Amino acid sequence: MKTAKIERHPERSMSGLESEILSKGMVAHVGFCDNGRPVVIPFSYHYDKADADHIYLHGSVESRALKCIATGDPVCIEVTQLDALVYSRSAKYHSMNYHSVVCFGRGRVIDDPEAKARIFDAAVRRYFPGREIGRDYMAATLAQLNTTALLEIVIEEWSAKGREGGPKGPRDADPHAPGTCGVIPL
Repeated sequence: MKTAKIERHPERSMSGLESEILSKGMVAHVGFCDNGRPVVIPFSYHYDKADADHIYLHGSVESRALKCIATGDPVCIEVTQLDALVYSRSAKYHSMNYHSVVCFGRGRVIDDPEAKARIFDAAVRRYFPGREIGRDYMAATLAQLNTTALLEIVIEEWSAKGREGGPKGPRDADPHAPGTCGVIPL
């Protein structure tokens, strides 16, 4: 898998943390084109470090977004972990502490019911650790599997970026300067 070059704030590159960030993330913003118009839709997703070059999305087989993504046309997936809000004595230097990954790839449909059931179970356990089929919930029926689309996105290129620390404005280190500054953890 290729690492994409970060153009703006390259010093914030977190190359090598892509898999870690995707493993911890909860919402993927998926960008694609539909009839020449760019569209971005939030999705829950499944990601496993052991299968690092794949992300899985699911939804209704009637989903416009999933139908577009399933064509194999290029897609962009972005996941952000927002850690804190950063406030400064200067308006320009207000910021956020975050870790994010941007992935580029292409989607394909997974139709095999056994593969779908296995990936759906893994996704449930990723979002709800400790839950088990048969003890905590019932497995999806074949009818449910048939009405739920599962897409595998093969990641071709990715990059990680982040910001950490306090405010970096020109007056933020001076405790006697007017105004306030600090970090609000989230």
